[in-house]
Amino acid sequence: MGKDYYAVLGIDKTAGEGQIKKAYRKLAIKHHPDKNPGDKQAEERFKEVSEAYAVLSDPEKKRQYDQFGDAGFHQRFSQEDIFRNADFGDIFREFGFGDGDDIFSQLFGGGRRSGFQNRRPRPVKGQDYLMRVTIPFRQAILGGERRVDLDRNDTIEQIQVRIPVGVEPGQKLRIAGKGGASPSGGPPGDLLLEIHVTSDARFKRDGRNLLHTVKIPFTGACLGTSVEVPTLNEVKRIKVKPGTQNGSKIRLRGFGVPGRAGQSAGDLYAVVEVTVPDHLTDEQKTLLKQLQEAGI
Repeated sequence: MGKDYYAVLGIDKTAGEGQIKKAYRKLAIKHHPDKNPGDKQAEERFKEVSEAYAVLSDPEKKRQYDQFGDAGFHQRFSQEDIFRNADFGDIFREFGFGDGDDIFSQLFGGGRRSGFQNRRPRPVKGQDYLMRVTIPFRQAILGGERRVDLDRNDTIEQIQVRIPVGVEPGQKLRIAGKGGASPSGGPPGDLLLEIHVTSDARFKRDGRNLLHTVKIPFTGACLGTSVEVPTLNEVKRIKVKPGTQNGSKIRLRGFGVPGRAGQSAGDLYAVVEVTVPDHLTDEQKTLLKQLQEAGI
């Protein structure tokens, strides 16, 4: 179940910076572990509202959360990314809970100067690594296996990575345990693979749909014709109806990005481009003039 950070703080999407801060301050005071010693539910609620504030108080993180939604956002940002550069200090100082500089370790592992005093500090997870990987267009659509060479402490480690069907450009794939070592004996960080995709000579992508341009002559647009359209696995011949306009799209249902996890497959659209000859014979000119005189 995804997280709705706006609902967590009890605000709507139009809330400004001051409203976000005010909502967080109210909830943080109520649920702060120093005010609720031994209350696990209050601690979890405090973590939840702090995470929401860390995202919504940062303009860039908020923009990406609004654009990609919860699932897409968490593919791009690890928990460490979320709390990096988050400023809780002035809020905590207002109600006497310290400067908040180590908020990330306080909430998700590590000790603190006040509160949580009776707990043994949990080992901190190692740093996540970010690596950009470029894959072919076809592999991004159909998925598959790819070898990644990871340089860890001057040692090259070869990792086989499963590329999921329909992976989006800019999406981050998380490879557990392939990040940095923990400084305190905890689990290693993860490797985040940021996907870049090469362009394709035949197709363009629009979400789960594919686009392919087909060229037809002017006469074919007027009288109708047929044309071959490549798909990911075969070539299909489709009919073009008489009177088809330049830029029209002909849909091939189910020939786009394959479906996964309960999704239906996308569609392939043949985008019609009506061509105009740059050279005409005398006979063709005569015929076209007759058509022009007939009002065509």
